[in-house]
Amino acid sequence: MPQPKANTFVVFLQSTTARLALSYLAIIMAMSIGFSYVFYNTSVHEFNRRASPPAPMLINEDGRQYIQEFIDQRAQRARTRLLTNLVLLNIAALGAGSYVSYVLARRTLEPIEQAMEAQSRFTSDASHELRTPLAAIQAENEVVLRKSNLTLPRAKEALQSNLEEVIRLRDLSDGLLQLARADGTDLQKNPVHIEQVVTEALNQVVRLAQEKDIAVEDAVHDVVVLGDERLLTQAVVILLDNAIKYSPEKTTVYVTAESDGQRVAIRVRDEGPGIAATEQQRVFDRFYRIDQSRNRHKTPGHGLGLSLARKIIEQHQGRITLQSGVGKGSTFIISLPQVA
Repeated sequence: MPQPKANTFVVFLQSTTARLALSYLAIIMAMSIGFSYVFYNTSVHEFNRRASPPAPMLINEDGRQYIQEFIDQRAQRARTRLLTNLVLLNIAALGAGSYVSYVLARRTLEPIEQAMEAQSRFTSDASHELRTPLAAIQAENEVVLRKSNLTLPRAKEALQSNLEEVIRLRDLSDGLLQLARADGTDLQKNPVHIEQVVTEALNQVVRLAQEKDIAVEDAVHDVVVLGDERLLTQAVVILLDNAIKYSPEKTTVYVTAESDGQRVAIRVRDEGPGIAATEQQRVFDRFYRIDQSRNRHKTPGHGLGLSLARKIIEQHQGRITLQSGVGKGSTFIISLPQVA
């Protein structure tokens, strides 16, 4: 049994957390020992300076020697006590510093580890999503090439299928590029009228709404925020596009924008199937798509839109939330700081 514990300790010492914690601890102990050294030398100098009695004393030589020995003994005991206390202080600093160093190391590394994990997960998910249409194209072409009596209609059908997969790849690549740009965008913020943002967003989704005979009710009160008009329009387009795609035909999507004087709330509400509470926290994750409630009609998509919308809103110091329930539709709410 002792061997696994020893191995665990060795593994811990070899970890990044331990190495960083030891670096912090070395800094703390160097400062503590350095302070102790300076304090001890200064104190000893003061002891020695005060340890000699004044020269003119009305006592004989033996008396002066006795007093000097007495003072020297007191000074030596004081130096010993001081040194002991400083050693104990540094031992305490070693213990407390070890704990503080570990906490600092974890706080330093956790965001980095989370970013690395998110990047790894994103790369894995993106690779999987990119492989799917490529595999479909490969399989379709292999089947067609095996046919010795390939007809023109069958060749056109295969080409059409390949074209659909190529379009899917293009859309997925565009979504990934938009996410990458949003991650590194340095916003140039200007006053933006929300009414104009919503109007432009509606113009971009009107054709999709007409195809499904879905009415869009616009009840937006004009308010002003600071931000990038193009990116804010893109975020609203994503919400409207989702609302229309997942709504039954001949229903209504409602868009409102209101202000309480400090923040602006843009609401996009649909009359779709709604989202279960257990799935609501994950709808903003990259590549996440609901298979049972929201996506029971096999609505096309890659699960990137809401993730991109959240990234855009967060860049504007805002937040995006969801209110929904199965069979009760969904309301996405964008909250942004209002211009004073």
